Amino acid sequence: MILPTKRLTADRALLTVGAEILATLADDERTISQTWTEIRCKRDESPRLAPITYDWFVLALDLLFAIRVIDWVGEKLSRQVSA
Repeated sequence: MILPTKRLTADRALLTVGAEILATLADDERTISQTWTEIRCKRDESPRLAPITYDWFVLALDLLFAIRVIDWVGEKLSRQVSA
């Protein structure tokens, strides 16, 4: 689930989806809705990436929060700055 397996392709692994989320948050802070819309649109446009459901997106967000890579600031998601 977190990593690709025999039954889970690399483009659906939570680390891959998490990396896409981090790339989306690289420029600026975004709401969860904005982030979801951007990820969904990118996956719809790319023939090599499988579409994901919202619950899979939320699991990737949970993983990023758990490893302290993203933070919730006010109403927006932001990348955590390393000290």
